[in-house]
Amino acid sequence: MSGGVDSSVAACLLHEQGHDVIGVFMRLGAEPAAAACEPAVASSLPIIAPRGPDSDRHRGCCSALDATDARTVAGRLGFPFYALNFEKDFSRLIDYFADEYAAARTPNPCVMCNQQLKFGRLVAYADAIGADFIATGHYARVDHSAGRPRLLRARHLEKDQSYVLFGIAPDVLSRTLFPLGDLTKDEVRALARRFGLSLHDKPESQDICFVPDRDYARVVRQRRPESFVPGEMRHVDGRVLRTHDGVAQYTVGQRHGLGVALGAPVYVSQIERDTGAVIVGPADFVRSATVRASRISWFGNTPESSFRADVRIRYNHTAAPGEISPVGPGQVHVRFDEPQWAVTPGQAVVFYSDDEVLGGGWIDSR
Repeated sequence: MSGGVDSSVAACLLHEQGHDVIGVFMRLGAEPAAAACEPAVASSLPIIAPRGPDSDRHRGCCSALDATDARTVAGRLGFPFYALNFEKDFSRLIDYFADEYAAARTPNPCVMCNQQLKFGRLVAYADAIGADFIATGHYARVDHSAGRPRLLRARHLEKDQSYVLFGIAPDVLSRTLFPLGDLTKDEVRALARRFGLSLHDKPESQDICFVPDRDYARVVRQRRPESFVPGEMRHVDGRVLRTHDGVAQYTVGQRHGLGVALGAPVYVSQIERDTGAVIVGPADFVRSATVRASRISWFGNTPESSFRADVRIRYNHTAAPGEISPVGPGQVHVRFDEPQWAVTPGQAVVFYSDDEVLGGGWIDSR
């Protein structure tokens, strides 16, 4: 339970269905959220008060306010609630974020958080207390009709979060519940009102929780100051345009903040890790018909020959058709039917057959 409307409604639905619910909040160390492993007491928890003028500024998640919101929901329904201290684990996640940017890659900490924490550490906690299932407020579905668990996109694609869930282990997926998988956001908020939750209109978290100001370079500079090494910004035609302060400030497809004016829009088309050069050029140079990826995991049998599927290369990317070819253990080469915008090393690539997630991995190059 993150303290948002989605996980709160998911908990309420499960409680209404008769499940023996235990709420868990991840205390990440940004601020004191709640005492670790301190159960909520229903009689001592007030109804959530109306929010003040700063409530619309909520951008991240897992703050002290979020912990209070989650505890209140648990208290009102009378089920146990625990705040678990994941500060060290989360610090390692931020290190990964900084290391990837320093290595000229663009990280996806939400995918890693799901793999390592929500469906990693929290699963271990569920095992420790004898829980049969793990449930979250993600918009996705699990189907068991094929004799094995299948991860499916949410019924309403505008909220689908299956992309960030591809790394769930099949044995964990088999005991995972997504109560919101068939619902729209408006329906979830309506349910929150029916359940009497004053957080029914709580704004969604829009940014990476540990970078609410979107200044990613600041986080990298704090964690890996040695990575800010000057390098050349070059045009795709070979011209040196200027010197930049470090590759951690750039990502493939970026247009703004380049510090160059050439009379026509240019975008980052490539970042050279070895030389530290940032290559920019017209939009055509950002599109690519191929992807090379590794650390691939599959929900079903590992493919031994080429096959066709729809492929997503970032969270807000519309899955595009292409051919996936295994090229080594845990490695694939993807060729799209049409070139795609900004194939970005460090991002996840996820493969779909209709609504089913077949598997996914991590982009190395185009």
